[in-house]
Amino acid sequence: MSMPNPDEESKVFFSSVIPVDPLIEIKPMFGNIASFLNGNMFAGLFGSTIFVRLPENDLLRLLEEEGAAEFSPMPSRTMKEYVAFPEEWRHEPEKIQEWIQQSIKWVETLPEKLSAKKKKGETNI
Repeated sequence: MSMPNPDEESKVFFSSVIPVDPLIEIKPMFGNIASFLNGNMFAGLFGSTIFVRLPENDLLRLLEEEGAAEFSPMPSRTMKEYVAFPEEWRHEPEKIQEWIQQSIKWVETLPEKLSAKKKKGETNI
């Protein structure tokens, strides 16, 4: 099974809804892209699907929205804590940005994940 790759329009749109912040990294992941804060992924682009990470109560609220769905990069491989936005929300980016802000607030409370370089004993100078 091959992974869907995002087109340039989707990449540009995804980057436009992620806040500009020196603590936020947008980086490639399995042919797609994702956003990280303190090493924790909070949003991503999988093909043309944008998804976000949320605590359970917010996740359940978002799933009540028509078109929202649990995020599954492969059949029967649902990623716990992640929800895919309705495709129609591409025309309402402010809705996506509001949920991304909710995700960031929650991810800020999580322990920082060390990068692979830091795990191997390297330091940032």
